[in-house]
Amino acid sequence: MNDLRIVFMGTPEFAVTILDSLVQHNYNVVGVITAPDKPAGRGRKIHTSAVKKYAEEKKLHILQPTNLKNQGFLDELETLQANLQIVVAFRMLPKAVWQMPKYGTFNLHASLLPQYRGAAPINWAIINGETETGVTTFFIDDKIDTGEIILNSKTTISNEENAGFLHDKLMYLGANLVLKTIEQIKTNTVKTKKQIDNKNLKLAYKINKDTCQIDWSKDIQATYNLIRGLSPYPAAWTTLYNEDDNITIKIYAVEMETALHNLKVGKLVYDKKTIKVAVPNGYIKLLELQLSGKRRMRTIDVLNGLQLKETAYLK
Repeated sequence: MNDLRIVFMGTPEFAVTILDSLVQHNYNVVGVITAPDKPAGRGRKIHTSAVKKYAEEKKLHILQPTNLKNQGFLDELETLQANLQIVVAFRMLPKAVWQMPKYGTFNLHASLLPQYRGAAPINWAIINGETETGVTTFFIDDKIDTGEIILNSKTTISNEENAGFLHDKLMYLGANLVLKTIEQIKTNTVKTKKQIDNKNLKLAYKINKDTCQIDWSKDIQATYNLIRGLSPYPAAWTTLYNEDDNITIKIYAVEMETALHNLKVGKLVYDKKTIKVAVPNGYIKLLELQLSGKRRMRTIDVLNGLQLKETAYLK
């Protein structure tokens, strides 16, 4: 089992760190599968995945299939003669792909499975106010994130962490877990356990625009969690009603301030340096935000160019 031939599948920066750990530990990565190049942004410039950029730099063999069931792709994958496949932040694989290697195909997922199966486990763990999460390796089967668990590793979530911070923490935790998983596969010491479903399972649905809209009438902790759980990407948003101007605002960093008040939910309390939003049981103090068409700024800098009216509110 020391002659592992690994195919790695992944797309974003999270996956790059895991791929790099394989390269740094001298594993034989015979192929890298990542998303096809596509136009993105206002200029519609061709965007290549973070994994592709890394793989090119390391001169690894790259495949970018548009259809994972295409016979041409399957034939090319077969010629690589991989005996292990590792998947990190990619897409659902057809059976013909995940069944191909002798030692199986395992996935790294950024939660403690079976909790938070799905596309956005890091965001939802914070949005839901979890104080613990982790990473899990499991053998892929024909459903999403349901395969038998190989290993997991836990970490805490503080009340100050945002999704970006937790992303990086889990990324490095995941790299170590993947190496431990490979070592067990190499030494034939893997002991998997089945995932047990129950009614208390929470899912990590894909984040959409509606998910990101702030409802200021919710509990102060829930609003705080939503904002940090979506920061820095894709970011929670709200609309500023400033007399005749309606401006979309993304909010990246806030603080909670518990207090009794009789202000209407969403009402702004501000001076030359600070903006606070009235919410049930207190205020959300805005620290970093981005007005539509502008760059991300500290609140004090936003106030230098924004004339707030006395009736201004967020909704």
